Amino acid sequence: MPALMPTDFSGRITWLGRVADREASLESEPLQEIAVGFDGVRGEEHGGLTRPSCSRVLSQHPRNTPIRNVRQFSILSAEELALIAAEMGLERIEPAWVGASIVVEGLADFTHLPPSSRLQGPDGVTLVVDMENRPCHLPAKVIEGVHPGFGKAFKQAAKGRRGVTAWVEREGRLAVGECLRLHIPDQPVWRGVMPLFDEAG
Repeated sequence: MPALMPTDFSGRITWLGRVADREASLESEPLQEIAVGFDGVRGEEHGGLTRPSCSRVLSQHPRNTPIRNVRQFSILSAEELALIAAEMGLERIEPAWVGASIVVEGLADFTHLPPSSRLQGPDGVTLVVDMENRPCHLPAKVIEGVHPGFGKAFKQAAKGRRGVTAWVEREGRLAVGECLRLHIPDQPVWRGVMPLFDEAG
């Protein structure tokens, strides 16, 4: 019995990019299409089958422990980027400024897609959603360089709108204009999560 349900929801790719040198800048370079391997995108700083653990998983692993790389892609929603820009008082936020790998339009509440959902392209290429991507200060530096005085507003404006991280389940290619079909896990929401939300307020 299938464990994942294909849905009628899809997102159209409006932007593709690659971060070539994260040490120099988080800013990504725009691309029209990409070849997707099990280790991500060639020449992408976030690529690789493994990565050193960071502050996001310190409760599980000491910093710089080699772990499975589930952050090969940073995927954002065009609609949520527009909301971030509006809250910051900017006309728009360029995907490159926030180090985006992929921007899609047409999937509501994109940042809160269920973990383990799949986004599948026309040739079968499949990305697995890991979880919500928490906002950090790095995009603020890029934005500040373009719009002085606005960068510091990014982190708060992007809360709950920063998109998701994802990793490759099946190789293939992606191109601007193509659609990614959403597949979601065939399971109910874990009942134990409600007391956790109650405690968090």
